[in-house]
Amino acid sequence: MVQKIALFNHKGGVSKTTTTFNLGWMLASKGKRVILVDTDPQCNLTGMALGEETEDDEARIENIYNTKSNIKTGLAPAFESQPRAIEAVDCIPIEGRDGLFLLPGHVGFAEYEVTLGIAQELSGSIQALKNLPGSISDLLEKTANKFNADYILIDMSPSLGSINQNLLMTSDFFLVPTTADFFSVMAIDSLAKVLPRWCAWAKTASSLPILKDATYPFPNVTLRFLGTIVQNYRIIRGKETAAFQTWIQKVEQAVSDKLVPILGQNNMMLPETVYTEQGIN
Repeated sequence: MVQKIALFNHKGGVSKTTTTFNLGWMLASKGKRVILVDTDPQCNLTGMALGEETEDDEARIENIYNTKSNIKTGLAPAFESQPRAIEAVDCIPIEGRDGLFLLPGHVGFAEYEVTLGIAQELSGSIQALKNLPGSISDLLEKTANKFNADYILIDMSPSLGSINQNLLMTSDFFLVPTTADFFSVMAIDSLAKVLPRWCAWAKTASSLPILKDATYPFPNVTLRFLGTIVQNYRIIRGKETAAFQTWIQKVEQAVSDKLVPILGQNNMMLPETVYTEQGIN
């Protein structure tokens, strides 16, 4: 069964996209089959994976979008009331690495934000919207089955909108990339407030008969926290500088004191021994 790992932080500039790509590349190098999913309307992961560097590359990417499906067209049957069921996306193999595939992003994916938000707030009472909350999970599961994927890595946008709420709460695991600065500490504090609300919503949604019986059922909540990554800091003689070390410690302290206890209360942590065995404090 595929494992869906979301990389999420509503603070931008923390290397979510770079981390997603490199993590996927390394998992594929170990023989795993991995799908990279670009859900950020900026489409930076798509550009990175497809080699967006020259004018010729731009023409090649345009041709791909004229012939291949992407995150927006894959979800169109649900969000645009098309008379057909959601089908697996025809992912693009990444050159140079067997077993690594891209589910391309689309700038227009953001157009679904408001509709999904309404559906997630009112899905218990509006029959016409019942298929939307489970549609993204359905698309990813069908695509994973088509490509026999071991992992789906989800590059998320820096926002607290309904799409990210849905993507995160229907994933199996999540990583929080950060940078060594004050704003990452602030972001951790914010996540400690937001994630319990999202978790409560998802557990309610998964128990609603109208969503359980939908064409695209909303899945049970299985999300677990894998940890944080701190990056983009200066190294001198093999060690981070004193200023960066201070902020790295503050990020780690914020995770330990604020985020982890909240996640534990909401059953979003793995057993403590799992972290200890991996050398995670």
